[in-house]
Amino acid sequence: MVISNKKKATALKRLFFLTGLVMAIFMLVMFLRDENLIAILTGAAFIVWFFIFQLFDFQYIEFIIEDDKIVLRYYPAVKFGKKEYNSIEFANNLLHDVQFESTFFGLVTDLVLIVKTKRGIAEYPSISLTAVNSNDRKKIKESLYKILEK
Repeated sequence: MVISNKKKATALKRLFFLTGLVMAIFMLVMFLRDENLIAILTGAAFIVWFFIFQLFDFQYIEFIIEDDKIVLRYYPAVKFGKKEYNSIEFANNLLHDVQFESTFFGLVTDLVLIVKTKRGIAEYPSISLTAVNSNDRKKIKESLYKILEK
């Protein structure tokens, strides 16, 4: 099973940058027309827009379950500078537990994978599933719980 949100992550990235570009052009026009208050308010709106995207932490996700292993690749959809590509791969039998953490009235969902290691139990950093649609989120949840039942 392969679940990927590449189209949605790309759309979110475009939305972020196009909206930012429109706000920047509008702000410049307002400054040139000597409408400083409107320009400053537009700048403040852009800052809020930026922090919303950072808070929701939209990520590209590729979730693969094969016969004997789980592979999860992810990186931030909107990132300035160098992208941080991350990948998690482990055998199905090493999965110890999963946690789905929801905040902001269920708008933000994070996945935490807990695996068995030679030294005990280890917890991977949380992965944002916010940019994954609810049907795919449900499939991920069901497939991970199914592996835990084995």
